[in-house]
Amino acid sequence: MAIAAEMSSCKKAPSEEATSERACAAEPAIDLVHLSHQTLGDSSLETELLALFNRQAWQIGTQLAGPQRSGETKQRGDLAHMLTGSARAVGAFKLARAAADYENSVRGDANDRACKLQTLETAIEETRTTIAAMLERV
Repeated sequence: MAIAAEMSSCKKAPSEEATSERACAAEPAIDLVHLSHQTLGDSSLETELLALFNRQAWQIGTQLAGPQRSGETKQRGDLAHMLTGSARAVGAFKLARAAADYENSVRGDANDRACKLQTLETAIEETRTTIAAMLERV
């Protein structure tokens, strides 16, 4: 019951939500220019990195989606931190921000933790869908 109340409290005002959604919609799930710089333009390396990141994002997302047990706060924060770094490396900046926000909520104030986790799960799914489409074209 507390989680439902917590999640309803993460709703934004309609005008704020519309502005936020437009900004997020304009940002690609993967910054291909950044990824190309990271791989020095090697398309086979890009493909390999995206496949590895896709798997890692799925694994971490699965672990975070499960119920939190007593004493798991540090582990959850570490997983989110790892995902933040990996996402930045491949140019998944929207996902990186969601992971960093979740990490901060886990390590600090837990009032918005469920909302941040929901945002992170959505970002993981959007990014993985984009990567799957990219890998299908290869």
